[in-house]
Amino acid sequence: MSLLTETLAAIQPRSQEKAAGFRHRLAARMTNADGLGVLQDLLADYAGITASPEVSPPHKHTIICCADHGVAAMKVSAYPPETTVQMTANYLVSHGAVANALSNFCGSDLQVVDMGIAAPTEDLPGLLQKKIARGTQNCAQGPAMDRQQAIQSLETGIALARQQAEKGPVCFLPGEMGIANTTSSAAIAAVFCGLTPEQATGRGTNISDARLKVKISVVRQALEVNHPDARDGLDVLMKVGGFELGCIAGIILGAAASHSFVILDGFNTGAAALIAQALCPASRDYLMASHLAAEPAHGAMLKKLGLVPCMDMDFRLGEATGSSLAADLLDAALLAQRLLARPEDEQPEEQAVFFHETMTAAIAPPGNRTFEFYLNTMPSLDTAAMEACQQRLDNLIKPIYSLGHLEQIAVELAGILHEERPPLELGRSLLCFAGRQLSPVQCRLTEAFARHAGATATIAHLLPGRPPAEAFDFGLRIAEEISFSTPILGLALAETSLDDDCGTKLLRLKLALCNDDGSLRYAADSFLQQLPRDLQGDAAALLGAMIGAAHNSALIVLDNEATEILARYAEKLCPDISPYLLHTQPALLRLHMTTGGGCIASLGIRLVDAALHVLNDMKTFAEASVAVADDGPGASRQLK
Repeated sequence: MSLLTETLAAIQPRSQEKAAGFRHRLAARMTNADGLGVLQDLLADYAGITASPEVSPPHKHTIICCADHGVAAMKVSAYPPETTVQMTANYLVSHGAVANALSNFCGSDLQVVDMGIAAPTEDLPGLLQKKIARGTQNCAQGPAMDRQQAIQSLETGIALARQQAEKGPVCFLPGEMGIANTTSSAAIAAVFCGLTPEQATGRGTNISDARLKVKISVVRQALEVNHPDARDGLDVLMKVGGFELGCIAGIILGAAASHSFVILDGFNTGAAALIAQALCPASRDYLMASHLAAEPAHGAMLKKLGLVPCMDMDFRLGEATGSSLAADLLDAALLAQRLLARPEDEQPEEQAVFFHETMTAAIAPPGNRTFEFYLNTMPSLDTAAMEACQQRLDNLIKPIYSLGHLEQIAVELAGILHEERPPLELGRSLLCFAGRQLSPVQCRLTEAFARHAGATATIAHLLPGRPPAEAFDFGLRIAEEISFSTPILGLALAETSLDDDCGTKLLRLKLALCNDDGSLRYAADSFLQQLPRDLQGDAAALLGAMIGAAHNSALIVLDNEATEILARYAEKLCPDISPYLLHTQPALLRLHMTTGGGCIASLGIRLVDAALHVLNDMKTFAEASVAVADDGPGASRQLK
């Protein structure tokens, strides 16, 4: 029996019993476990995948599969074919690629495999030599590979997955490097998803309109010449695939057979997953989608796979970019469930976990003059630092503008801090406004997510019945004190009553302040008066904190939709604070979390960390001697 046949026979659907059992245990620990949204589903799926009674953190393994494509000769990429081997050297010698930066960020191993680079690679240190051939054949003129080569690429991935899975449950983060591989992936998407070449083909490395037309015609030609059979995953791989895509499909199959799982990155890993699904439909049970890529057919791919992405970061890059961020979300969720399961007698005193500030009745309201002073003296962003930061981002070794919102976060932070390249070790804090105390469940959740973000957490206790002006000044003062030395500040609200379910305050604020379509119902200068009296202090304190932190030039990371609603009113009241606000959910994360207390803000802080790793860990084209773009917007911005 061949390795491929043996593996396909070994794959079983994930355990629904274990997943249901985990959900039951989580519900017993947390009154409204639905408050964790997608993270609850992720944890339950993970329990079903590992078939273990209790979930524990998996070993994270980033594996970058490298190979050349014969179709690159058709000029379908913004980069020349030799970029494949140059990037492979960048992973292993310069350590300056996105894959390096984000494996550093999420604490993953990094392995690089030569599946078919069209150049000698024996001298590259640490490269795993699995070369099948020096690139595929040109799929626009005939099959990309023969059937035996397709099987070899799949079995290589299976063997790699098995080897890692011997260590216990593994979270595989596959990525790919191969000039023109999005052309192959577009053809694969067209076959399996029933798309036209126009619908299946995107800009890949950010090519020009003229080159996009060429790429679409090449995809059409590849389909017409080869007639790949959607009923036969091996046939599709052989005719229009790539060695690296076959390897990733094999990793998926090997992970499924070993009760490990794979977090898909973007378009190319989606194509590999479609091949795996065609070979074994149950392999889909061992997949998680990280993000919705900018390639137009990626949504159709995920629909075919039955997967829903948990982020929309506007990425147009592979190299395990989105999957590294998703793996970090899993780490946060696993820490939260571990703390929720902690026996009562092991729970530390709350004072050992959080700093506490309590509002006093002696604080005088700020008065109109003080309030106007803050509104009229908001600092401006440093546009020179922002342009310098963007110039560096454009010249880091990646397709231009391919890191979407991570680039925007980095540029915004440069402008706030007046630094072209803000350092990795920036202080970060969480400020949560609460009543007299947090519920035990909220304590554990806030502790877990703040700890995961490396943030200190301050619980600011509001006194009931005090005027909104006093709450505003309380929030302003505390945020100023924290942001004086901490340039990244998460802001959150906790539930008022210990008995309130997660999301109670959010729902009340939404009903009071928003129209049915989600738009804001009131003018900025009157919305506080429209709130129930017991919510006016929360809103005023959060408003004061936003204005105080922005005035101190801090990046403000928002929490659940309760803070989002109040931030939208704050932006109407003081438009100058907008550049200082990072909208986390649903703008970036699609987690459907309703729990407050800073959990979502902490995840947003981790996105800032990822952006800082990109800025500080990656190398420029000139530093690592990698070819720059010869087409599209990168051709005028990237320098070597």
